Amino acid sequence: MPGDYLLRGGLVVDGSGAAAVQSDVALSNGRIVPPGTITPQDATVIDVTGLVVSPGFIDVHTHSDATALDARSTPPDLAWAAARQGVTTEIAGNCGYSLFPSAQDSAHADSLRDFCTALLGPAGSPVPGMEGFAASHNKAARVNNIASLQGHSSLRAAVLGFAQRRATPEETDQMCTLLDDALNAGAAGWSSGLIYPPGTYADTAELIALGRVSARHRVPYVTHLRDEMSRVEAALDEALEISRRSGTALHVSHHKTAGRNGVGKSATTLAMMDAARSEGLDVTCDVYPYVAGSTSLHAMLPPWASAGGFQALLARLAEPVQRERMRASIEHGEPGWENTIGNGGWDRIDIAGAPKHPAAEGHSIAKLAAQAGQDPVDFVADLLLAETGAVTIISHSMDEADMQRVMAHPGTMIGSDGVPRDGKPHPRWAGTFARVLGRYVRELGLLSLEDAVLRMTALPAQRFGLADRGSLVPGAVADVVVFDPAAVEDRATFTEPLRRPIGIEHVFVAGREILCGQRLTGAAPGVTVRRRA
Repeated sequence: MPGDYLLRGGLVVDGSGAAAVQSDVALSNGRIVPPGTITPQDATVIDVTGLVVSPGFIDVHTHSDATALDARSTPPDLAWAAARQGVTTEIAGNCGYSLFPSAQDSAHADSLRDFCTALLGPAGSPVPGMEGFAASHNKAARVNNIASLQGHSSLRAAVLGFAQRRATPEETDQMCTLLDDALNAGAAGWSSGLIYPPGTYADTAELIALGRVSARHRVPYVTHLRDEMSRVEAALDEALEISRRSGTALHVSHHKTAGRNGVGKSATTLAMMDAARSEGLDVTCDVYPYVAGSTSLHAMLPPWASAGGFQALLARLAEPVQRERMRASIEHGEPGWENTIGNGGWDRIDIAGAPKHPAAEGHSIAKLAAQAGQDPVDFVADLLLAETGAVTIISHSMDEADMQRVMAHPGTMIGSDGVPRDGKPHPRWAGTFARVLGRYVRELGLLSLEDAVLRMTALPAQRFGLADRGSLVPGAVADVVVFDPAAVEDRATFTEPLRRPIGIEHVFVAGREILCGQRLTGAAPGVTVRRRA
């Protein structure tokens, strides 16, 4: 049970964007209460003089859907890296993949499970719906909270598998019904990942139909754009058109303009969002404070390679003729495909996680292929086959000026895009929120402290319908973080990606202290948080 706490003498940044004030903060029975309603004699008193007290941070973009469900084999430093930096609620189900719904057709179910486990880990087997997702996480020993979006790729796979074609009207209706069920059960919105199969096979009309469902529920459509590189403007225009024609709110995931042809384009894309807002569209985005991304290695291959599902992809990888076709697609490009390698190169792609080949982790594919005496496509194909597809990568593809421009723009929230997998995962999973506070607030002054906290707390709580969170007003759930503004700093690097941040001193979830003196207490009060209409 949560106890009573009195946090005395801290600088309160309440999440509203208002100027910080020195005040006590009181926690009782899992809620924020007026400081005068509990006495020091009846509470645990913590002197937080010189420290900032703020609402717990909300990470609007993670891929931690299955991490807590595999607790026995997931080290705490990996499983709870977000909690160590003050994240009290994570929003999963991003980039089109969620752990629900499961498919009724056995072939579709197998393909969806294969992709989910490759991306989210061994425990990533889909369950029937949002209710099942909530039940599984409520049984797990969660340190912090989790919410989820409904993934569009998961919907599509459940209904028509990994077919590379348009959905029929009947199939679209089935997807809409499943989305309606998930939103009725408390999903925080729905997401697409339009560079990943099978979501990449959808046309705009299918997404507009689903957008009409989210519009009725007043939740956002959250999208990983169809292209974040050379055709990013066209991809954003598609997302805005979906919002315009369906009436749904739009949230652009990890907004970036990447690759050799994307540098500087953030000025254009942000202006496009501003213009859409001026015409009445509800448009926001999130960003992570790094210039490298991370995803699955198979996403470097053309979309047609995954048509038919995971086993079909592996079969193609084993065929020399198909490898040659993939090589040609990468070298010469194809319409409607992001083509990360064509916009950058194999020298900018590092292996992050390859469980059976740990010596490869942290090295570029160009280097590894040269050492093996192979063409990069052949090296990639052999590695994916040996690892049954479960390989993650880091892509060094962005420009610092673009990232900072997005971060500073009104309406931008903070999301780690954390992928908590073994190996050398992207340091954003362990460092994002401390990095924003240390580098971009204290060192560079890109954001004020109050503005940064607003983007990490109240804005995401409002955007995703997380009632009674993201605020320190009396009655709010007592999700609270206490940090040292003069010392907070990320220490995670690409070579040591799980190094713990410094300066995060106390973290409370629903009034229970999960972090004290930068150490986890062993408390596990986390639950599934559902959107409240």
